[in-house]
Amino acid sequence: MRILMVAPEPFFEPRGTPFSEFHRIRALTTLGHQVDLVTYPFGQDVAIRGLRVFRCLRPPFVKGVKVGPSVAKILLDLNLTFAAIRRTMSGRYDAVHSHEEAGLIGIGLAAWMRVPHLYDMHSSLPQQLTNFAFTSSRIVRRVFEVVERLVIRRSRVIIVICPSLGETVRSIDPHARVVLIENAPGSGENQATPAQAQALREELGYGPSTPIVLYTGTFEAYQGLDLLFAAIARVRAVRPDVRLVLVGGSRAQLEQARGEARAAGIDGVTALVGERPASEIPAYLMAANVLVSPRSRGTNTPLKIYQYLRSGTPIVATRLLTHTQVLTDETALLTGASPEDFAQGILTALNEPARADAIGRRARELADTKYSYEAYLERTRSACAELSQDPAPLAPVKDLA
Repeated sequence: MRILMVAPEPFFEPRGTPFSEFHRIRALTTLGHQVDLVTYPFGQDVAIRGLRVFRCLRPPFVKGVKVGPSVAKILLDLNLTFAAIRRTMSGRYDAVHSHEEAGLIGIGLAAWMRVPHLYDMHSSLPQQLTNFAFTSSRIVRRVFEVVERLVIRRSRVIIVICPSLGETVRSIDPHARVVLIENAPGSGENQATPAQAQALREELGYGPSTPIVLYTGTFEAYQGLDLLFAAIARVRAVRPDVRLVLVGGSRAQLEQARGEARAAGIDGVTALVGERPASEIPAYLMAANVLVSPRSRGTNTPLKIYQYLRSGTPIVATRLLTHTQVLTDETALLTGASPEDFAQGILTALNEPARADAIGRRARELADTKYSYEAYLERTRSACAELSQDPAPLAPVKDLA
C-alpha cells in the first residue's frame, strides 16, 4: 500500500511516541509498504527505504514542542492539517495512518479520499489532560472525549500500545477492530558490550563495584521522579555507596531535577546526564545494577519497560496498571507507590543478587519470546490485513453531544 501518515510530533526525537512512530514506519516499509509522513518542522532526519518525510510550516515564535498538550501544539496542528491536505492533493494513497490527536485530521482526509483510516492510539486523549496537568476545564475534557470517540468510530483499524487502551476502545465501540502492538520492536540493534558498559562507568567516575540505580525517560510529573528521589534518600541511609543516574530531561527539567535532588539530600550521589542518543542507552542499561520506573499515574505502559526487559538487568517498578500489564513478580520487583516501598524494592535488588539475577533472566526470556521483532512484524502485518478488509458497520454516535 501507499500510506499517508500524519504524526503530530517532532520526528525524529528520542522520546516515547516518536520512537513508536519510527519503529512503526520501519515495520511498514519492511513489509513492502510506502509511507509518506507529514509531521512537525522539528526533529532529526532519518533515512528509511520507502519513507518520505514532509514537514509542516513552523508557526512564528514556536521553536520547539514539549511532551504533552500545549498551546504550541494547537498552532502546529493547524499547520500540520494544511500540510496533510496538500499531500492528498499531490498524490493518491491507499490508506491514511494517523497518530494521537492527528486522528481527527486522518478521518477527514480518509473520508475525502474514500480510503480506510488506521488510528495509532498511543494514549487516551482525555487522560493526557490529567497526566500532564494541562487543564482542569470540564469543557476542554469533554471536547477531547468527543474527538476520541469520533476518531475511534470512524477508523477501520485501531492500533493500541497496551491492553488498557484496548479496553478504552472497546468501551467506546465494542465492534472496533483493535490490534495490540506493544512498543517493543525487539530488533536487537545497538546492543552494548561489557567494554562499553565499563567505559561508561569510568566516564561517570564510578568503579566496577559501585551500585548504580538507573532511570531513563522523560521528566514529566507523572513519571514519579519525586517518588524516586525520596526513595533514594532512604536507600542511601542503608547503602551510602549507591549512585543514581538519570538519562533524559530537557534543560529546564534538568535544572528543576537538580533542585529536587538537592532538597532530598541526594545531589551528591545523583548524576543527571541529560538526553542521550538512542544508540547509547543499551550501554547505560548494561552498566546499571538496577533499573527503575517509579511512574505514579497513568495507564499506558512506558516504552522503556520493553528495553529494560531486553537488557536482563533487574527492574524495580510501582505495582500499578501502567506496569502490571507487562510486568509480574516473576519479571520485576513490584512495589507500592510510596518512598518507603520503592526504597525497599531497590534495596532488595541490591542486597539479594541471586534473586535479582533470576528476575533479570526471566525478564530477558519474556522479551525474547513475547516481544520479539518477529512478533512485532506479524502484528503490524495483521493490522494492515484488517485495514484491507471491508469496513464494519458504523457505531451510533448519538451520545457524542
